[in-house]
Amino acid sequence: MHVAILKAKIKGKVYTSAFLRRTYREGKKVKHETLGNLSHLGMDLIDVIRRTLKGEKFIPASAALKTTRNIPHGHVAAVLGLLRKIDLETMLAARPSRERDLAVAMIVARIIEPCSKLATARDFTGVLRNNSLGETLHLGECNENDLYAAMDWLVERQPQIEKKLAARHLVDGSVILYDISTVYYTGTHCDLARFCKGKERNEFPQIMFGLICNAAGCPVAVEVFPGRTPEADTLEKQLTKIRERFGIKRIIFVGDRGILTETSITEEMRGVAGLDWITALRAPAIRKLVDGGALQLSLFDERDMGEITSPDFPGERLVVCRNPFLAEQRAATRASLLRATEVLLDEVVVATQRKKSPLRGKDIIGVRVGKFINKYKVAKHFILTINEDSFAYARNQEKIAREAALDGFYVLRTSVKSACLDTAGVVSAYKGLSVVERAFRAIKTMDLLVRPIYHHLDHRVRSHIFICMLAYYVEWHMREVLAPVLFDEDDWPAAEAQRASVVAPAQRSPHTKRKVNTRHTDDGTPTSSFQALLKNLATICKNRTQVADGITMVAAVKTPASDTQRAPFEFDHLTVPTANQRKIFELLGVTLR
Repeated sequence: MHVAILKAKIKGKVYTSAFLRRTYREGKKVKHETLGNLSHLGMDLIDVIRRTLKGEKFIPASAALKTTRNIPHGHVAAVLGLLRKIDLETMLAARPSRERDLAVAMIVARIIEPCSKLATARDFTGVLRNNSLGETLHLGECNENDLYAAMDWLVERQPQIEKKLAARHLVDGSVILYDISTVYYTGTHCDLARFCKGKERNEFPQIMFGLICNAAGCPVAVEVFPGRTPEADTLEKQLTKIRERFGIKRIIFVGDRGILTETSITEEMRGVAGLDWITALRAPAIRKLVDGGALQLSLFDERDMGEITSPDFPGERLVVCRNPFLAEQRAATRASLLRATEVLLDEVVVATQRKKSPLRGKDIIGVRVGKFINKYKVAKHFILTINEDSFAYARNQEKIAREAALDGFYVLRTSVKSACLDTAGVVSAYKGLSVVERAFRAIKTMDLLVRPIYHHLDHRVRSHIFICMLAYYVEWHMREVLAPVLFDEDDWPAAEAQRASVVAPAQRSPHTKRKVNTRHTDDGTPTSSFQALLKNLATICKNRTQVADGITMVAAVKTPASDTQRAPFEFDHLTVPTANQRKIFELLGVTLR
């Protein structure tokens, strides 16, 4: 039996018919007997009948195809695709090499799943891998020692890579933001690690690293310093790097008051052609301006910004800002710290008044008070009375009022001429340091998790920090293009229009407020955080499918077993992305493959 397909053209229209026929021989003649008309069944079913009669076997799809593994791939494709789109891969090295591939893999892994180098190596290959990164980059077998070798290779190339980044993102005469932060070290030995008082996690030694960004917050260079290094002492290296290595002669350097001190400005910046700066004064310097009459606080009852001059800062502009919101915040913080200190001091008062084993002795009472009085850094606001058998305290209202008078005030000092940058521009440039703080938060806590650091060798620690900076460089570019579907601001002109002045706190635009509150954009696209977006993309998997023996796959492409050590009848196919996932790849300008 067989299926006969007949076509007839009648009045210009083609008609197709299918018949089930039996063919037999009668003498020397071959005859056909029609057993049934199959035309009404549809061509798909007719094709199955035809192929079955030819001897092909058909079994249920669940028996023919078996998914043996799902490997998360979408987040890898997105991050790696954008990394290549912004040419970071070629910045690391123009020619392909295994070291470059491993360095790229560590940068991508730091974004999608930050973990130790041992865990990262396991993610690249073997049955324990949690993503397709190693397979996509064709890394093959690798271990943590291979990653360490790639880290050594990368840190040697750091000066050249930073020079390429600076050439792309910095121009002569541009604003350059610089800040420094600490990160605690949890290994057992490292010459860079030092114990520092008043830093995070005092039980661990600290490592410092400084970050150079352009005015938009894009990182271009990072430098690691030993813990306990004075912030001002890091300035010279950064200026040398910018002016000599990067070749940028005219810059406006923006740093906080701990970096651009009077000493550092006098010794390293003043009088250098093309080098201008913007920083802020410390509280004692502001108090001196008030006491000397150069700054009259009453002038700022009706306005929040203005310029003054002082003989203590010849040739410089002083920009005074008053932020009522900051004033309220500082007042509330001070009140909270005073109350917390009083709770501790009350314990000492009670100890001196108890009936059983009261606290006695001026020295002993003084030691107990010393443990508590400056825990919250407000000891100057208390008057203490310590006797042999008693202790009392009171708030120093005069000092509190004197400090409160400056709440909300801050003074910026700059060498930039008004023709180059007006008053609002100076304030805006200094407030740009907030984007560097945002970078520190992303590197240290939210996204890239630079801690814990276990590397013993100094150059490995430097390489680890550099990898985290490069990962943030990729993340920064991703956030820029994905802002419409993130909770991030994506309508800056409207956001700036919400502010009464540049001194006022930043406000979100109505559009951004709406998408944050509704969790959707105006066109109905879901919005999320950056990490939630990556998790959503990770649901796009490479589905490893095995074909049953004896089954013919017409469109299947067989993967050579020599390449991946898989069975010849095994192949991968991607999960069909949702509409939201397709939009993410469209915003990134990356093809999912």
